Amino acid sequence: MPIRPFEGRAPRIHPTAFVDDTAAVIGDVEIGADSSIWPLCVVRGDVHHIRIGARTSIQDGSIIHATHDSRFCPGGQPTRVGNEVTVGHKAILHACTVEDFCLIGMGAIVMDQAVVQAWVTLGAGSLVPPGKVLESGYLYVGSPARRIRPLSEREREFLAYSPQNYQRLKERHRATTVLS
Repeated sequence: MPIRPFEGRAPRIHPTAFVDDTAAVIGDVEIGADSSIWPLCVVRGDVHHIRIGARTSIQDGSIIHATHDSRFCPGGQPTRVGNEVTVGHKAILHACTVEDFCLIGMGAIVMDQAVVQAWVTLGAGSLVPPGKVLESGYLYVGSPARRIRPLSEREREFLAYSPQNYQRLKERHRATTVLS
């Protein structure tokens, strides 16, 4: 069963969202309107909550998890992903915050208590270390991620376009799933 409760907390998925049959969504997870969780993703809210906003796309093979309450992380750390975010294939988001209109590149890793502010592009394969803040309006790449330059107007336009594109694709998949 790809969508399942854990210890009395069940995922809350907006009726317009799409979760692929091969994805796993577990526990205290909320997925907003018109968002999409693609094949082989794991969104595991078993040790803390995960919130995914509206019109956000979590691409194939990505993993989203959080950190539990312990003396090493008092209170634990949830994961929050904003509205109109595109998370590339095989990305890992762990106990972090990604604000609105971001692109997280394929294979990127965002670690505990890191914050990716709104309107950021994080390049493929980049690593955001624990606690690092990526300032709004820039391209970041590398391991560890470094600020490279301000986003161009075209790149900012793409950050708004990408979620719309995946919203349309999500609708095509929903139609196919219903008809099958």
